[in-house]
This record gives sequence, structure tokens and C-alpha cells, in this order.
Amino acid sequence: MSFQIFWQRAVGPLACNCYIVGDPDTKDALVIDPGGDADVIGSEVERLGLKVAAIIATHAHFDHVIASDALREATGAPFMLHTADRPLLDWVQESAQIFLGLELPPPAEVDTDASEGQRLAVGSVEIEVIHTPGHSPGSISLVAPDALFSGDTLFAGSVGRTDLPGGDTDALITAVRSKLFALPDDLAVHPGHGPATTIAREKASNPFVGDGASGLG
Repeated sequence: MSFQIFWQRAVGPLACNCYIVGDPDTKDALVIDPGGDADVIGSEVERLGLKVAAIIATHAHFDHVIASDALREATGAPFMLHTADRPLLDWVQESAQIFLGLELPPPAEVDTDASEGQRLAVGSVEIEVIHTPGHSPGSISLVAPDALFSGDTLFAGSVGRTDLPGGDTDALITAVRSKLFALPDDLAVHPGHGPATTIAREKASNPFVGDGASGLG
């Protein structure tokens, strides 16, 4: 079984990291966090000759789903989201207007729920869904061979904010420490914003959830 990050780029108004990952042998791919620039993402899918098996958002904040509907229409791939974040999806257009004054099209309809322990088959690659609430009720992280896509749950040297609707500080800390920190130390972490890191680095030095952390707030 082989796995590849075909493409990654910060997209949209809040520089959300969008990833296209999957099986380099079969060219089956998963689009993670389509936070904008649908034309750019679609062009890369076409240039690389990929078959999009699914489009998945690690959570429903507007900066992670802006391009979801356009990509769903262009590729015919299902859009996936944890069921606990469906109420936030209904708030995408309003929240974009409130925070940035942006007029956005409606997000994609959810075709399939992404749930704890689910294994997504992308060619011969299996990618596991881990429910990591706290930044939002339905935040998820995705564990692939040799890579973790942590959304806005865990960043290099930080964690996701919990002061937005549905945020829960205790839930976020518990999710990171009990679920993400249980993964192999050498696992590469690819977050929803900012640079990549590793589980070991965040365990050792993350000021919010790492060794000796004082927590949030």
C-alpha cells in the first residue's frame, strides 16, 4: 500500500491548508478542507489525473468549506462532514458575513457523515476518521499512513480556538492528549493552518497541551 500527498496549498481568505492525498498507483484521491480557490483545486485534480473519491472537511467553519460545493459539482464526489457540525454548516454564509464581510455561496450538501473509527478507502489506502471535538463539536482528524491531518485541532505550537460557537476547551485538550498524542511520535502532523509538525514535537513543547502545559485560558 502506498500513500502520497499529491498537493497542498493555503487557499481562501484565511489561508486554510487544503490537501489532496491518496493512492499514487490508482490515482484515487481525497480532498481535505477545500477552503477556497475551487478553480485552483480543480485544475490540480485535472492536471494530476486524479479521481476524487470524496471531499471531506475537518469541520464546518466557513474557511474550510468555501470550495466544497463547486468541487462536489465538478467532480461528482460526495461531501463528508461529521454530523455534529451540520448546524455550523448552516451558519457558513452568516458567519463569513459577520467575521469578514464576505458574501459566500451556500456550502455543499452533506452526502455522507464522517464518524469516529470510520476507514475511508482511497484506492488501496485507508484513512481513519478520529473525532476530535473542541474547536467545534464535530471536528475530526484524519490518520493516513505516515501522516495526520489535524484540521484546527492541533497546530505547530498551538491548538484551535475554543471561543467560537460550539467550542469546548476541555474537550479539545482531552481529544489531543487521549487520541492524537496516542499516535506514533514520529507521525507528521499537517494542520489546517500553518506549517507541519510532528506528534513528538507537540508532546514535548506545545504550550497548551504538551508536557508541562498550563492549558488554555
